[in-house]
Amino acid sequence: MYLRPDEVARVLENSGFERDFVDDRAYGYCRGEHYVYVNREARFGRTALVIHPALKERSERFAHPTATCRSSQVYTRFPLDVASDNEAYYGICHGFSSRQILASYLENVFR
Repeated sequence: MYLRPDEVARVLENSGFERDFVDDRAYGYCRGEHYVYVNREARFGRTALVIHPALKERSERFAHPTATCRSSQVYTRFPLDVASDNEAYYGICHGFSSRQILASYLENVFR
């Protein structure tokens, strides 16, 4: 079982990320130069955390993506998905089974 989007959002806030974007589909969080989205449409949390594609290799040392990518028009801080028919941005999805694992991941990837 994965953490729900609201649980992921709480861990981000406790880890020093600040929410600066709210939409029906996503929350946006920043900490320093880093930006992540919480996919609010991830009912079971499998794709709740969406990171910038440039962090994919670094991130894989600490957790494997749960989906290759997720596209959305609201992920404007991420690159455009050239494979998309409409203008959409994409990021790499992760899901976490505990708050401690997510907090450790955030600390290691977003130093």
